[in-house]
Amino acid sequence: MPAGTTVLKALGHHALLLLLIQLCVLLATSRILGELARKFGQPPVIGELAAGVVLGPSILGAIAPGLQRSIFPMDQAQADLLSVVAWLGVISLLIVTGLETDLDLIKRKGKTALLVSLGGIIVPFSSGFGMGWLLPAHTLAHPDHRMVFALFMAVAMSISAVPVIAKVLMDMKLIRRDIGQVTLAAGMTDDTIGWILLSVVASLAAKGSVDGMTVARSVLVAVGFIGLGLTFGRVLVSRILTFIDTRVGGVNAQFSTVLVLALGTAAFTHEMGIEAVLGAFVVGILAGQAPRFRGEVGHALETVTAALLAPIFFASAGLKVHLARLAVPEVFLIGVIVLSIACMGKFIGAYLGAWAGGLGHWERLALGSGMNARGAMEIIVATVGLSLGVLTIEMYSIVVMVAIVTSLMAPPLLRWTLSHVKVSADEAERLEREHISSQSFLRSLKRVLLVVSGAPSSLLAGRLTAWLGKAQKSTEIAVLTPKVQAPSGRLGFRKDDSLIDSGDLEKLTPTIRKQFQAVETAPPTEVRRNGETVSEAVLGEARTGYDLIVMGSRPRRPVPRTPLLGSAVDVATRALFGPAVDPVIRQSPCATLVVEVAAGEGIMQQLLDGRVPRKIVVPTIGTDYSKHALEVACGLAVACDAEILLMHVIALQEREGPESYLLDRRHESAARDIAEDMLEHEAEYGRKLGAKVQTRVVEGLAAQDEIVRLAAAESADLVVMGSNLRPLSDRAFFGPSVDEVVKSCPCPVAVLTS
Repeated sequence: MPAGTTVLKALGHHALLLLLIQLCVLLATSRILGELARKFGQPPVIGELAAGVVLGPSILGAIAPGLQRSIFPMDQAQADLLSVVAWLGVISLLIVTGLETDLDLIKRKGKTALLVSLGGIIVPFSSGFGMGWLLPAHTLAHPDHRMVFALFMAVAMSISAVPVIAKVLMDMKLIRRDIGQVTLAAGMTDDTIGWILLSVVASLAAKGSVDGMTVARSVLVAVGFIGLGLTFGRVLVSRILTFIDTRVGGVNAQFSTVLVLALGTAAFTHEMGIEAVLGAFVVGILAGQAPRFRGEVGHALETVTAALLAPIFFASAGLKVHLARLAVPEVFLIGVIVLSIACMGKFIGAYLGAWAGGLGHWERLALGSGMNARGAMEIIVATVGLSLGVLTIEMYSIVVMVAIVTSLMAPPLLRWTLSHVKVSADEAERLEREHISSQSFLRSLKRVLLVVSGAPSSLLAGRLTAWLGKAQKSTEIAVLTPKVQAPSGRLGFRKDDSLIDSGDLEKLTPTIRKQFQAVETAPPTEVRRNGETVSEAVLGEARTGYDLIVMGSRPRRPVPRTPLLGSAVDVATRALFGPAVDPVIRQSPCATLVVEVAAGEGIMQQLLDGRVPRKIVVPTIGTDYSKHALEVACGLAVACDAEILLMHVIALQEREGPESYLLDRRHESAARDIAEDMLEHEAEYGRKLGAKVQTRVVEGLAAQDEIVRLAAAESADLVVMGSNLRPLSDRAFFGPSVDEVVKSCPCPVAVLTS
């Protein structure tokens, strides 16, 4: 063996076996007790901590000390293995906490949330510092480091548990109420400031002394990191997630990316001397705010954390609690003092902050009660303090007990106080708007793919997309120019895909870009995708994660009307929108909006002139997809100041004899009443979205004929229809009504499948 070379031994058989047994026992016990706590209306963290207490020296060690020591021996190397897994739980908890931190909410509740947060930090921080300064010397791990100890206890008293607060608010369906929003915003602000303070104090603890230079450096590094993170880091994380989502796609790729960023940033902040948890927390915030962040990633990370990593962390934290030491009268008295100061400091601080923010008495009480919950965050603080050697086992146990007791107290107090907070008229109106927005199909459109096919209808599709972008300012729009090699070697569609010359594509793309400029919509990104056919290129891009595809079809040409019996065969053998569009509709992983215009002289010039629609006809039958079409129409109407004519067709039947006539009239009268009620309900929904909506009930033997007739009579500029696909051969088939409207309508038709 060469000199100076060290052989690294593999993890021993017994050490690995013991680690697996420890994880198995901790996970099983913590999950069982966590679910038991949930059944009693308490946060699962209470049961998970209790699992560690049960398995630790306090209970199992007292009942069966030999068994307890065989599973959890007093071996530093073995303890370090378990500690590594537990710290992964800490990192994942902070990522999830960051993902749930809504910066927009904090900004929206700005002044009030900040005042409550400052009150909820300054008062408990001051009282915690005073308590730490006055506690007996034997409670300190290092009596000569009292300043560091006092600062650490100040931070421990200042922290709040946003997950506990959020859970109670969700259970009471109050999370969208003004008081719920302020409580969450204040808690998030509280935690953000708390993690900065923890990082500073951890840096001081690592140095072992407090001096002006150390404090200044720690504060500057922490604040500088936060500042860079929320500016440069925000852009960087957003671009990384966008790149991964575009080039790789899928939940797994983004999941791994978030973890890599969090672990790397945690390592960076740890090396900089500002606790690793701050790095993970900031990455969580930045990822959650990124436009291309997938909600499924957050759910997956939350699931892994809640099901595996967090229970192991909390249970391992409970292992270090010594209840026997808390039973010592002096330690018990100190525990009562710490708990009392923690509760009073937080309650008084939050109450005073809410008073300064102009909130009422019951709102102040609710904030004081809710902000008192410490939960998981306090456990993390206690764990950091123990690992840094700032806390003794006794003080660690006291801080953990404070976390448990305050988490048990907060939910019932919060429920009681919140039940007395009344809803104002303005708040009720805001809640209704937000409810509508949360259920809205239009609001869910985060990424839209506009396909430039070369067909004249692409111009109208581009204009509609630009108006939608204007209505939905947060929507990201991409323009796709499919790159398809035609048999002739030209860029465009293959012959069976309606070949379009590449020159048309070159002309259309800048024209569409100008449309976005004209309506003051953010310019779209341009993407190119290769494929054997246009549909393959579009579908390939769509699978990278879009919410809507907008396409223009080939020009509509009049077709002879066929008898009803023959029409099924006819439509089964001919594409509705063309062989380039129909496969996209059938196989799309997201909603599609296909725009069809009638063929005719000068159609391209008419579209280039860019006439703004003034009247949009929206047929409805009361289904979800009809409602989605109405939402799209409302978005367009708001953007271009158009009027919507919402219509419903009552289908008549041919009558035979006077008795049949009377029965039919009674049926039609009832149908009209139902139709008018449905239309008025949907029209009111459209008006709440900001659109001008009129209603019309018409009667006829064929709905498609009445839609076409009304569009012509009202000189409609656009018909927007919602529909779903019907099983029929390999073409897009929506049913005879939609098909006939598409073929016969005198104005452009947009068909939405959702």
